[in-house]
Amino acid sequence: MNASKKEIPFYKPYLDKREKEYVNEVLELKKANKVEKLEQDFSTYIGSKYAISTNNGTSAMHLAMCALDLKRGDKIICSVNSFPSVAEVIRHFDAEPIFIDIDEDDFNIDLDVLEKLLEQNKSKKLKGVFINHIAGQPTQLDKFYKIAKLYNIKIVEDASEALGATFNGARIGGLKADITTFRFSPQMKHAVASGGILTTNSENLRDRAVLLRNHAIINDGWDAYGNLGYVYDVIDIGLKYDMNELNAAYALGQLEKNDFFIRRRQQIAKIYDEELKECDHVSTPIEKREHIFSQYIIKVDKNRDSFARELKEKGINTALHYIPIHLLTYYRKKYNMRVNDFPNALKNYQKILSLPIYPSLSDKDVYYICEQIRKISKTRV
Repeated sequence: MNASKKEIPFYKPYLDKREKEYVNEVLELKKANKVEKLEQDFSTYIGSKYAISTNNGTSAMHLAMCALDLKRGDKIICSVNSFPSVAEVIRHFDAEPIFIDIDEDDFNIDLDVLEKLLEQNKSKKLKGVFINHIAGQPTQLDKFYKIAKLYNIKIVEDASEALGATFNGARIGGLKADITTFRFSPQMKHAVASGGILTTNSENLRDRAVLLRNHAIINDGWDAYGNLGYVYDVIDIGLKYDMNELNAAYALGQLEKNDFFIRRRQQIAKIYDEELKECDHVSTPIEKREHIFSQYIIKVDKNRDSFARELKEKGINTALHYIPIHLLTYYRKKYNMRVNDFPNALKNYQKILSLPIYPSLSDKDVYYICEQIRKISKTRV
């Protein structure tokens, strides 16, 4: 690569002295219980009764399914426009994901299709709905919660892209979902640190998640019999999903800056909106509700892949959120799905492109990205 060539990564973490302070405290064996502090601070920030940390975001999703006591043959409805981990954690129970098409504007699950499916459902195995909030723009939750209540189904929300997002003034994760899952450093293939967390207002779900998170081991109360606390028992089939102190230290530093992260991404999104609003062959995101722009997803109506390739040649890295699950080999073959089964998801997938958007991205780089997009768009025919 030419040493003078500009290189803008798709994502770069924003770190300051806070993460280093917390990590050093752990390494120096000072002020322990960073995991406990993270869970307390996260619960306060979100507005939930409980927060249970995990070693990564997929673990949080899988632990959520465990807490709901998902079993073989159970069915969970989810959006076809999700990261594969959503369907993956369902399949690990030999349960069945039931995919639904999306709203073409906000990329979230199509609630009209969801309601129609629930009206027609005759299966007693339908356990719940696992929704996500694409790019940081929440699903229309008031309508969704009414539907879920009407049909008495469990609600799990994947808020991997919605940490700090609000709906009607309240943060996602503290509303009416049975469980909401989050993850830290979601954009990085090789993350600086990893972590997940789930929130709930149910004491029973909290207790079950905490139990299963660490091998279903119990040792509380043994000291009453004169033991020293090292006697334990195992009362279920558990997992090893607990978060370590170093990852908790990093997550704490990130959580403290999350509101700043949101404001900065929204500032960048405004620049993109303004600079690209009259750009040929490019459509900017449609804001239907408050949007925290964990991703900034444009639509390119002329050969998206060559568009992305030309941006890459200019040093601008992009991504896709997401390849619809029914196009992925395992799910396509397993459920005998056709390309056109989910027309809105397919249509969007053929156009979408996620641009860099993160707090450490400078205005200068944002304007450079916009300039290159405008230049490339003029070559489309």
